[in-house]
Amino acid sequence: MRRIRAAVTGAVTLSLAFTATACGGGESGEATPKTLTYWATNQGSSLEVDKKVLQPELDRFEEETGIKVKLEVIPWSDLLNRILTATTSGQGPDVLNIGNTWSASLQSTGALLPFDAKNFEAIGGKDRFVDSALGSTGVAGKDPAAVPLYSMAYALYYNKQMFKDAGIAKPPTTWEEVAAAGKKLSKDGKWGIGVEGSNLSNNIHQVFVLAKQHGADFFTADGKADFTSDGAVAAVKQYVDLMATQKIVAPGNAEYAQNQSLSDFAKDRTGMVLWQTPSQTFASQGMAPEEWGVAPAPVPAGKPGQGKQTNSMVAGINMAVFKNTKNLDGALKFVKFMTSDEEQILLNKAYGSVPPVKGAQKDPVFADPALDVIRDTLATSAAALPQVPEESQFETVVGTAVKELFADAAAGRPVTTESVRAKLEKAQQQMPKK
Repeated sequence: MRRIRAAVTGAVTLSLAFTATACGGGESGEATPKTLTYWATNQGSSLEVDKKVLQPELDRFEEETGIKVKLEVIPWSDLLNRILTATTSGQGPDVLNIGNTWSASLQSTGALLPFDAKNFEAIGGKDRFVDSALGSTGVAGKDPAAVPLYSMAYALYYNKQMFKDAGIAKPPTTWEEVAAAGKKLSKDGKWGIGVEGSNLSNNIHQVFVLAKQHGADFFTADGKADFTSDGAVAAVKQYVDLMATQKIVAPGNAEYAQNQSLSDFAKDRTGMVLWQTPSQTFASQGMAPEEWGVAPAPVPAGKPGQGKQTNSMVAGINMAVFKNTKNLDGALKFVKFMTSDEEQILLNKAYGSVPPVKGAQKDPVFADPALDVIRDTLATSAAALPQVPEESQFETVVGTAVKELFADAAAGRPVTTESVRAKLEKAQQQMPKK
């Protein structure tokens, strides 16, 4: 527990950005048997927060094994391009984090080490991991391209004081209630709900869920892009209409990128936000736990569940190994270390996520009502994004289409069913032909 508290303290008290020392781009080929390079995802409120959380653990791994790990924390805005460049050049890190939605896309490059029975045995066994998390590690029927590291799901977070001031007695559970609450909150320079219109991945996460709620998907059963179905168009329009027609989102949110909506939420300028990991992120913005509440993300009507009541994608971070690492044994030892019960407890507590490792989930530090909502969502009402090789392109082209539609809404240009369909048609034309 002492080490967990220390990591959490470091995570929530630092907010200065830092420039990580580059450690990729061919260095794995030059690595000695006692050195690994590691690309980590930006899980905290800044790169510096991640450094403060991770470096003590990497130092402990070095103490235990004699293997030094050179860390680089990469912003989400750069990560996918960095990884794709590394897969084509063959000059990547030894070990890296990936968004779990990219697993199938990166698996198709052939650059990642398959976790077959032998490699799973080397990290302690496949059965240690939660099944739902393993479902987002690559194409079904193939050996996973990665293993789960952090599990997350979306929930609706609300500012308790703003709700009280607006006379809203309880958090909304349906989109109709979100709209009603948002209108009460949107006055005197304040707004109902925050979005990040320039955050392509976040755009995809939200419209994917809304598509499920409209009985649609963005891919057919055989993996072909299907961006212009009535349900997909309706999903994208519903999301952008939070700004365009309902006017419960500030126009400036069209330009918001990763984490920018959180400042407005913490500073009483936005009453609600759909988010994944609240505790550490909100605290870094100066928001005390008693100032915010949590409820399941909204559904069309009734309660969250499967099918049209899906209210989150299966969010999470996976850990992968580059196949051409010069230190495979050390890389697998590092994966085993990072997915051990002790490290899973420490890291997921620091980041406000849920361990995808069964043994770690039982620790009392995760007996938290906010995490209960996330766990329940993952267990009952979340769906994995399509595990198809083209998923990363989907995130880019459809995420950009949504970004452009938010820009139209912010500028006062009409967002219609026809204009949404045209953007999605353009996005579909950019996908690889099958």
